[in-house]
Amino acid sequence: MSAEFSLRPSQASDGSWIAELRAVVMRPDLERLGRFDPVRVRERFLNGFEPGHTFVVEVAGQNAGVIAVRPEPDAQWIEHFYLAPEHQGKGLGGAVLRQAMDGSQDHRPFRLNVLQGSVARRLYERHGFEVESEDAVDVYMAAKS
Repeated sequence: MSAEFSLRPSQASDGSWIAELRAVVMRPDLERLGRFDPVRVRERFLNGFEPGHTFVVEVAGQNAGVIAVRPEPDAQWIEHFYLAPEHQGKGLGGAVLRQAMDGSQDHRPFRLNVLQGSVARRLYERHGFEVESEDAVDVYMAAKS
């Protein structure tokens, strides 16, 4: 059972801790793929961080994760969906993803990419995402809104 949570709009000041969370969460998969760079993993996030599309997941008043939904002409891209390790595996990710998708009045499909071999892929498949394409590093998935 997932904990109760809330989503709050992110602010520019959230960028640093989100970049750190990204580094922690993505490290195992990036290392497995031979692509972990401790500087680049943070810089890639900070260089593209758009607070206006990003929401902080709070549990018991504490930052527990983040999810971004970026509008594009043909889709809604779910990006930067990270939960702190202590909040993973408890149903929180599914609840957050459902709220982000169900709360959309937009009928464009949701798209995302996940790293090859990531356990997160199972979460996305359970929520209606199907593989559109893949390469040696990424799996691109889509689901109807």
